[in-house]
Amino acid sequence: MMMGTLGRYFFIRYAVTTFWFLVGIFSLIFIIDFSEQASRLANLPHYSITGALLMTALRIPLILQQTIPFVALFSAMAALISLNRRYELVVTRAAGISVWQFLRPFVLGAFLFGVLAVIALNPLAAWGTKRGEALLAEWGASRSSDAGSIPWLRQIYNGTDTIIGARSVQDNGTTLLNVTVIHFDPQGSIILRQDAASAKLEDGYWLLNQVTETRNGQLPRRLKTAQLSTNLKAEFVQERLAKADSIQFFDLPGKIEVARSFGFSTNAMETQFHSMLSLPLLLVAMTLIAACVSLKFSRFNQSRSVILGGILSGFVLYVVTVLVKAFGSSGIVPPFVAAWLPVVVAMALGSTILLNQEDG
Repeated sequence: MMMGTLGRYFFIRYAVTTFWFLVGIFSLIFIIDFSEQASRLANLPHYSITGALLMTALRIPLILQQTIPFVALFSAMAALISLNRRYELVVTRAAGISVWQFLRPFVLGAFLFGVLAVIALNPLAAWGTKRGEALLAEWGASRSSDAGSIPWLRQIYNGTDTIIGARSVQDNGTTLLNVTVIHFDPQGSIILRQDAASAKLEDGYWLLNQVTETRNGQLPRRLKTAQLSTNLKAEFVQERLAKADSIQFFDLPGKIEVARSFGFSTNAMETQFHSMLSLPLLLVAMTLIAACVSLKFSRFNQSRSVILGGILSGFVLYVVTVLVKAFGSSGIVPPFVAAWLPVVVAMALGSTILLNQEDG
C-alpha cells in the first residue's frame, strides 16, 4: 500500500513537471515561429496577422513532436532533482524501497507520454502540416523556402511528356495547389509551361484553374481553365507526392502497401512507422539517462557538470537517432534496425549504469 501511494505521488509529480515543460516549450515555439513566419511571409498577397497566428498554431504540433525526447529528459531530471533536494528520495531509500521500485512511476509516465505523442500529437501534427501547406498556397506562395521540398511527378501519355509540380496535395491526391506543368517535345526541349492556381484530377484529365501559359518567343497567355490529359490515378499521385512525416501514424501501414503496389521505395515511410512505434521506449531510455545523473546529485554534492553530462548524453542519443533514421530513410540501413537499434542500445546503457551505481 505504501508503494502504491508513493508511486501515485511520484507519477503525479512527473506528470505535472512534464505538463509545465510542455507549456513553456509551446509558448517559446509559438513566439519564435510566429516571428519567423511573419518576417518570411509578410510580402505574400493574401497574408494577414490572423492567418499568421493560425499558421503558427498549425505548425506547432509538428515542431513540438520533435522536442518530445528532450521534454522527457528534462522533466525526469527536474522531477528527480526536486525530490532529491527535498530529501524525499532519501526517505524513500531509508524505507527500503530500491531505485528500481521508485523509478517505475517515472518509467510508466515516460512510456504513457510516448504513447500519447504517437496516438494524439502525431495525427494532429500531420493534419496541421497539410492545412498549413494549403493555407500557404492560398496566400499565393508559389515556392517553398526549401526548393528541394517541392514535389514533382512525371507523366508520359498520348505521346506527350510532361512534368507536374505542386506546392501541396489535398483531397487524397485529387487536388493540387500552386501547380507548375512543364511540357517537352520528343527531343527533350521545353515547349510550354503552365502555371495554375490549382489542378483537380478528373476522369482522364487534370482540370487546371487560373492558368498562365508561357511558350518560347510568345507573350504569356492567361486562361480561366485548361485541361491536361492523364492516365494517373489519385492513389498514385498521393503516394508520389506525400512526405513520410506528413502522414499520420495510423495511415502509414496502408500507405506503405499502396506505395509498394506502385513500385515506390517505402524506406522513408517504414522508418517513420518504426520510429513512431519506438518513441515510447525512446522516452523510457531518456528517463533512465536522467536517473543516471540525478539520483545522487544532492546526497553526494556532485558538480553541475554531471547534470550537463546528462543533457549532453540525451542530446547525443537524439542526434544518433535522427542520423540513423536518415540512413534508414535512404535505404542504407534497414528501417527496422534504424528505428530500434539506438533505442535498445540507450536502454541497455542506462540500465547498466544504474545497476553499477545502485547495486555495485
